[in-house]
Amino acid sequence: MRVQDTCPIAATAKIIAQKWTLLIVRDLMGGPKRFSELERSLQGISPRTLSDRLSHLEREGLVQRRNYSEAPPRVEYSLTTKGRDLLPVIEALRAYGEKWLC
Repeated sequence: MRVQDTCPIAATAKIIAQKWTLLIVRDLMGGPKRFSELERSLQGISPRTLSDRLSHLEREGLVQRRNYSEAPPRVEYSLTTKGRDLLPVIEALRAYGEKWLC
């Protein structure tokens, strides 16, 4: 049995430890966002990386994608309940960074 199968910390880290992932979740805490809005707020992220991270977060059940039948087509991303439950983790990281790193 692998460590991430038995350790909740390792299992969580496996989901959120990729670069940009926590920042995407942070940005979605404010409500649904379109791809272009996320791309603008995450300066330096490539469209491909953003797309990959959003797909990963969808597969993990943290983000949901909503397609609107409009012309032009519109897609929004938002957090699921599981994704919103990461708020205390993000806030703890922010508080630690402000106290010890900034």
